[in-house]
Amino acid sequence: MNLNRRHFLGAGALAVPVFAGGSAVAGAQPQDQAQPQAHPGRVLTGAEQLAAQGWRSFKGRKLGVLSNPTGVLLNGDHIVDSMVAAGVRPVAAFGPEHGFRGSAQAGGSEGDYTDPRTGVPVYDAYGVDATKLASLFTKAGVDTVVFDIADVGARFYTYIWSLYTAMVAAARVNAAFVVLDRPNPIGGRAAGPLLDPKFSSGIGKKPIVQQHGMTVGELARFFAEEFLPGEGVKLAKLDVVQVRGWQRDTLFAQTGLNWVLPSPNMPTPDTALVYPGTGMFEGTVFSEGRGTTRPFEIIGAPGLDWHWREKLEDLRLPGAKFREIYFVPTFSKFVNQTCGGVQVSVDDPRAFDAIRTAVAMLVTAKALHPDVFAWRPDNYIDKLSGSDRLRTMVDAGAGVDEVTGAWRAELAEFDKRRRHYLLYR
Repeated sequence: MNLNRRHFLGAGALAVPVFAGGSAVAGAQPQDQAQPQAHPGRVLTGAEQLAAQGWRSFKGRKLGVLSNPTGVLLNGDHIVDSMVAAGVRPVAAFGPEHGFRGSAQAGGSEGDYTDPRTGVPVYDAYGVDATKLASLFTKAGVDTVVFDIADVGARFYTYIWSLYTAMVAAARVNAAFVVLDRPNPIGGRAAGPLLDPKFSSGIGKKPIVQQHGMTVGELARFFAEEFLPGEGVKLAKLDVVQVRGWQRDTLFAQTGLNWVLPSPNMPTPDTALVYPGTGMFEGTVFSEGRGTTRPFEIIGAPGLDWHWREKLEDLRLPGAKFREIYFVPTFSKFVNQTCGGVQVSVDDPRAFDAIRTAVAMLVTAKALHPDVFAWRPDNYIDKLSGSDRLRTMVDAGAGVDEVTGAWRAELAEFDKRRRHYLLYR
């Protein structure tokens, strides 16, 4: 299966403005037809382009839309609301972690219900396997699965695995698959360790690196060729409606798009910048800042003081600044207890390395506060980091350079492998 060109297997090609490998593809709108234009400094998402055409590419299709509150247009309309208003009514919507409308907290979802705004049936897709999801596609009568969820670029953020599960399920029921692409808010650079398949879980099903540096459309292409054959399936059709006006080094603040919280604890683009690193603190006894207004930027625990911040500042980590902070979480770890720690901020996004910064935080926290720092007893850090290597190296007293150097070769190999599937320069 050659994914450098858009491919069609079966009848009924979608007429969507998809450009793969830099060339127009079969079924795309003729170039002389009016297309929405990106304003200077603003990108156009895949959804924005199809909405401007009244969603006519989907007319006559039995759509199942896997989305959440990030599946939104510049005018604030959700894509399902926009489709229904245009007379293109999905047969079902499917909600990932946090739910279709986004009301659930971490590790939760909204269950099955009928959406009160549109009357569209909503099915809970969080945590279900491909067999269960395929049965839901069949129950709803879906012939085309549409995916539109904004990712934040980290392997342990669950939406990309909802994408993967949905692709497997769609292949099993012979449904077409369409990704409405959106920018990766932290850019296109890959970083961090590769997942060891022995440590696969709901926060990392397949071997990709911790900061994958790809859009969901690019990941879909990667998944389709690298991993779906191992499931014994092949998609009938994969379409990616590409973002227009986005380049790999473009951060979210430069896109002109509105930030919509992809989950309750991802309040700003600043959070996304640090998350591929500081998300690892979920695998420790330290608070990762849940229950504060700056989760994943605020890290700490009772008994910590200014020494951690001083040590981190002495390291002069590129692009990173640390502020001594004291905070009282309102939920999650250490509820109503005063914690000391640091607030991480990024003063140079181009130089900042989220994963190296977080490794430095882990190493120094263990060295300075051995009586406070500990891994979660269930070794959840191994699922987050993709193996037991990080934990065992830090426990053995390895330094930051030694830890981060351990995955240099596998990162380079992954970076080489993914190039075949990239859509943006």
